[in-house]
Amino acid sequence: MSDTIDEKNQEWGFGNTKSATFILTEDCQLVCKYCYLVGKNKKGKMSFDIARRTIDLIMKDRFLYDSDSIIFDFIGGEPFLEIDLIDQICDYFKLKAYTENHPWFNGYRFSFTTNGLNYHTQKVQDFIRKNKSHLSIIITIDGTKEKHDMNRIFPNEQGSYDLVLKNIPLWISQFPEANTKVTVSSDDLPYLKDSILHLWNLGIKKVNSNVVFEDSWKEGDDQLYKEQLIMLADEIILNNLHTNHNCSFFTKGIGTPKPENQNWCGAGGMIAVDHTGNFYPCIRFAPFSLQNKEARSIGNCFDGLNHNRIRPFLTLDLISQSNPECLNCEVARGCAWCQGANYDFADSETIYQRSTYVCKMHKARVEANNYFWEKLDSNKTKS
Repeated sequence: MSDTIDEKNQEWGFGNTKSATFILTEDCQLVCKYCYLVGKNKKGKMSFDIARRTIDLIMKDRFLYDSDSIIFDFIGGEPFLEIDLIDQICDYFKLKAYTENHPWFNGYRFSFTTNGLNYHTQKVQDFIRKNKSHLSIIITIDGTKEKHDMNRIFPNEQGSYDLVLKNIPLWISQFPEANTKVTVSSDDLPYLKDSILHLWNLGIKKVNSNVVFEDSWKEGDDQLYKEQLIMLADEIILNNLHTNHNCSFFTKGIGTPKPENQNWCGAGGMIAVDHTGNFYPCIRFAPFSLQNKEARSIGNCFDGLNHNRIRPFLTLDLISQSNPECLNCEVARGCAWCQGANYDFADSETIYQRSTYVCKMHKARVEANNYFWEKLDSNKTKS
């Protein structure tokens, strides 16, 4: 079981890496109920010219991209809908990095989060074989069939679980250490404990999870969340599952006061580029991600990065965007926020107003987390 607060994948790059996100398409086969991409459509597709210009620019701009390694994060919509473009982009980068003797040639990774529906197709498998040693692929499966099909549905409201499940054995055989990401929403809380156990039984040893940041929580959800996590904790300890399984719900170090004065996410230290060539601090600032605000661009692939627009993001930290209640909270450490959601839900155009819709859910998780580690330590002492 993980004993660190960082729930992001830092197994590669050792913290000395930056990322660039390519929003390849705004289309997806699914219409997941909790998806923050509220403007999905079939028209927003990236051209190779936009991708090429972006790569050329960030390989030159060492103000923002001064790291020795790079993660190219391919996202949608569903990225594998554009596998031909992906292959073309990756080949272009590899050749350019080699011919220019760029430091990234010895330090790059292509990262994907996919719904898994196209994973088995010939073109996707050919791409995987071609780039295997430089790939990170997450297939999103939400847990049991009941939980998954409650939210991850096709436009006709049919669930996608059975089709995704068919590709899980192939994925695990190719990436045995791969992890999945589970999103928790109000309606699927009763399936949470069984879903984590189910994913482990499928052979997925690492499960990262987060609750939705939107204002969608109902009275009593925090109590149900805590109950589910405590039942999960009991199952884990009873069956010694903590020895070879990982779940980000239970993380040492969270739930204490006075966390470090830093920003939770990397917005401003990376870019996301869409099909128009516009750059954003992350995908949550792109037009099809926002419900209430206008998109917030920090440049484009034609004119370059606008460093004056980037600088406000580089000043973001805990203090600059948190209210006194958050700053004085006795269990503040580990309470997450999304920078784009903060901006979208703020009552002005500011990026310095922290959204607190997950407050009660975080406190419930802390109580369950404390229960888990105290019981685990007690059992170790007894043995």
